[in-house]
Formats: sequence, structure tokens, C-alpha cells
Amino acid sequence: MKALQEKARELLAAKTVQVVIGYGRGSGGVARAVFIRDAAQADRLIFDGTCLQNLAVYLMKPEVRHLGKAALVARPATLRTILQLATENQVMENSLLALVPSGEEIVPLATFAAIEAHVAAQDNDLSAAEKAELQKFAAMGLEERRQFWEEQFSRCLKCYACRAACPLCYCTRCTVECNQPQWIPVPAHDLGNLEWNVMRAMHLAGRCVNCGDCSRACPVGIPLYLLNQKLISDVFTGFNSRSGICAKSDNALSTFKPNDPEDFIR
Repeated sequence: MKALQEKARELLAAKTVQVVIGYGRGSGGVARAVFIRDAAQADRLIFDGTCLQNLAVYLMKPEVRHLGKAALVARPATLRTILQLATENQVMENSLLALVPSGEEIVPLATFAAIEAHVAAQDNDLSAAEKAELQKFAAMGLEERRQFWEEQFSRCLKCYACRAACPLCYCTRCTVECNQPQWIPVPAHDLGNLEWNVMRAMHLAGRCVNCGDCSRACPVGIPLYLLNQKLISDVFTGFNSRSGICAKSDNALSTFKPNDPEDFIR
């Protein structure tokens, strides 16, 4: 923690960055995001087991971008998010500096190439526990799966906390906010809940980096991560594609190739 605070003070004092986005003490023993713009405030930064949020979500906020170049305290999923945002031309290389806590040291990653190398050295596959849960889910029959998700989505409040927490839900106007035509029903009823959650999952297919913030943000505990992990697994199996690995890559579900053997695409 001291190394992180010292690094933040150094960067801010030298004006290498204008803001350090990191974690601070929050209520209820939960860490919250803090935006340090003064070197004297660097001692507010913490990094421990409560620091779970994917802070890359703030990179897409206009009010944060206006602050200037940012140093971002980055967990593994945060680094993958930065690379995925780069492939979608949403972040520029010279606009941020990733700070990766590693033991008692802080590893600064200033370029996309450096982030790619760091990510490549990690195991970015689903964990054994996640794969076991997916296998259990895949073993369900279609009717059992339908009942499972109907029960889960029946609890949805349509609060859109999942959307707010997701760093890859950055559309300036979401589909649910379009009323001419009305694509997704507004009320929190069975049909609207199903359409909303399935639509969001499909918009993340081939893009989700499995940070889990959507599930952590859900006030009623819907296991949204399970949908996303299933799509991550399917996209990798079907297209040999994994998101958040490099700064320049094609999205598996939005790339057209003239020589694609699937004639129905043409």
C-alpha cells in the first residue's frame, strides 16, 4: 500500500498524470473508487482484498476524461478491459498509465504493448471453479435451463446497475432508452426482464473480460456472470477468440470476411 501511495505522489508531483484513479476506504468495509488529483491526498489510496471493482469503467466518463491523463490502479481484469477498449478505439495509448500492484511493488505499464505482455504472462482462461459451474449449467436440459433463467430474471428490478458497473456498456444512449420504437419494455415484468438481460449479454458476447462487476452490482444477486462466462466459452470454442488479450483485434461477432464459408451471411 505504501508503494502505491508513494508512486501516486511521485506521478502527481511531477505532473506525469493529472489524476490517479484507485481505491479508498468506503462504508461497510467495502472499498470505493477515489480520484486523487493532489499529491498530498495520495495516502487515501489502499489496495487489499476488498478492492474488487473494475476501475476501467471510469475511463469512459466524460467528466473523468476532462481531468487529463490518468493513472489507473489495475487488477488483471482491468488490464484486459483496457485492451478491449483499445480494440474498440475507445482509449488512446497516451491517455493513461496502468499501475499494477505486485507484492510490495508497483509495476507501471505505460503502453499497450506492455499491458499485452503482462496479460500474456497470466492465465486468462476461466478458472477451474468457473469451468465446473459452467459444466454443471451445460448439463441441464433446455427446459431446466429455461426455468432457471426465468426464476433468476423474475427478480430483476430493471435498475440497470449491471449496465452502470460494466466498463464495456459505454453507449451514450442505451437500447432501453429508445422509445421510438420501443425495443425493450420498460416495466420490470417477465418479458421485459428476459429481453433486457439477454440483449445485454449478447451485446457483450465476444467482448466481456469476465471482471464480474455486473453480478457484484446486482442488488438481487442474479448470477449474470454465468451468462457472460458461457458466452466467453462459446466464442472461444467457436471462433478461437478471447477478448482483452491485445490492443488490436477483430471482434468475433462483428467481423465480416468475404470468403466466409457461411453462405447465409452474404
